[in-house]
Amino acid sequence: MNLFINFYDHLTARLKGAGDWIATLGLRLLLGWEFWSAGTNKLGVGSEAPAWFANQDFVFPFGLLSANANWFLVTWGEILASLALLLGLFTRFFAFTLLVITIVAIAAVHWPASWDSLGQLWEGYSVSRVMDDGEFRGNFRIPFLFLAMILPLLFLGGGKLSLDHLILRFTERIDQVSERRQDLFAFAIAAFIIGLAAVYLIASWGIVLLLVSAAMFAYATIQARAVE
Repeated sequence: MNLFINFYDHLTARLKGAGDWIATLGLRLLLGWEFWSAGTNKLGVGSEAPAWFANQDFVFPFGLLSANANWFLVTWGEILASLALLLGLFTRFFAFTLLVITIVAIAAVHWPASWDSLGQLWEGYSVSRVMDDGEFRGNFRIPFLFLAMILPLLFLGGGKLSLDHLILRFTERIDQVSERRQDLFAFAIAAFIIGLAAVYLIASWGIVLLLVSAAMFAYATIQARAVE
């Protein structure tokens, strides 16, 4: 048994070491290509927002902007973020940018107008519009998959095969690669990010997560001051 456990531990250590180089590379390349295609297609349409886009109801604060302003933001947001992901440059910032773009797109376009149960909501996990009694049930399968791909880049960064890693080396901050803080502040940040995304889709869930995040921040701050 000890021999098996030692083998597993050594194998896991080496998988982690290789993963620091390649684990997020596939996500960066796939997301980079998908959002590059989406952004350049929008750029080809022109600076004027098409009718299907202009007629959408965008969540706050984007609903305060004109349709053309939102069209400009999403077009260049997708193009710049896709290039940044391909290069692994400021990966976390641009992953968060794509997180916002995707959440806004889900809320405005892919989310059902109304639903009475989680089972009914789940009907919208589809690549095509699902109609039930004449009502739109959503088609958020693909953007949900994008969200699941974006989150590892937001939390883990671009990996060692990235310009971010080169910047850490040149600025002599390479310790940031291996030193990972797993304290309550870290989980509070995670709850805040996920809660902020959820509040636009299922408001009650998002509010709960934001409250949990605030409570963790407060408790961790009190604990830190007590230690000092």
